[in-house]
Amino acid sequence: MKIGHKNVEDDGVFIIAELSANHNGSLETALETIRAAKRSGADAIKLQTYTADTLTIECDKDDFIIKAGSIWDGKTFHELYRSAFTPWEWHQALFDCAKEEGLTCFSSPFDKTAVDFLEGLNAPAYKIASFEITDIPLIEYVASKGKPIILSTGIAGLEDIELALDSCRRMGNDQIGLLKCTSSYPAPIEEANMAMIPEFKERFGVVPGLSDHTLGNTVPIVATTLGAKIIEKHFILDRSIGGPDASFSMNEEEFTAMVKAVREAEQAVGKVSYELTEKQKKGKDFSRSLYVVKDIKKGELITEENVRSIRPGFGMHPKELKTVIGKRFLIDVEKGSRLELSVIV
Repeated sequence: MKIGHKNVEDDGVFIIAELSANHNGSLETALETIRAAKRSGADAIKLQTYTADTLTIECDKDDFIIKAGSIWDGKTFHELYRSAFTPWEWHQALFDCAKEEGLTCFSSPFDKTAVDFLEGLNAPAYKIASFEITDIPLIEYVASKGKPIILSTGIAGLEDIELALDSCRRMGNDQIGLLKCTSSYPAPIEEANMAMIPEFKERFGVVPGLSDHTLGNTVPIVATTLGAKIIEKHFILDRSIGGPDASFSMNEEEFTAMVKAVREAEQAVGKVSYELTEKQKKGKDFSRSLYVVKDIKKGELITEENVRSIRPGFGMHPKELKTVIGKRFLIDVEKGSRLELSVIV
């Protein structure tokens, strides 16, 4: 699955900096956040494309007041999204800035009008947010565009995931990333459940990944070691600027450290191979082999007293010790000589 310039299955973990509401209403802040994401080592910047009116209605009935044990409790849905949305008139400038920086830019659309708008910007991929994974008409419409689609699973059970994936494939789209996500803000690390990363790949045949709301970089590292190919984290210039997502977003220093840790984790995972590197081959010098450990006269018997398995590893293989015991030396041999077949009869 290729997104922008990167094959996310073969070219290393695809690291996404999520802008979300972290522009705090300032286009210049949004642009500088994109530049900082590039400095931090991100591969992509992701936006969210909605308005308060495309997500909900303005209503103060009890159903529309947030009371989910979140940092946004007490607000109405409309109030939250009115304060958090990214103006659509900014998108062209944000896409252009990302292109100048060499970052892939794409977005989470929240209705069909947003998809149509992003198509006009040649968005290279789409992300379905956790809370939209049950919006099958939206998923079908996005999938019909034939571009990679990344699904976040924060509120999804098995049936929800299967239905969403079936919807994509029914539209002829099998370019699917599936992200383990915990929809708490911030998310407790004990609820990360990174065991789902290999499960997603094996059960569903998708590109597995992580959309992370925990604090710190432990979970992204663990995800990488378990096979995650996509990692998304909220990114902010400085948490002091505030905003709905500030408390669980990484600043530039933290994101840079996470990227470094993920890249090192990738290197540590490596690949299945029994072939030794040159350094490992050199390490064989420290292995055991058979050496003559006493001065020997021609005709003497080989015993465990005069031949031993010791370091270094330039002599005969230790497995030959039982074979050579009881044989005789053909010549005089000095202590510290490698045992070789040419001196044995």
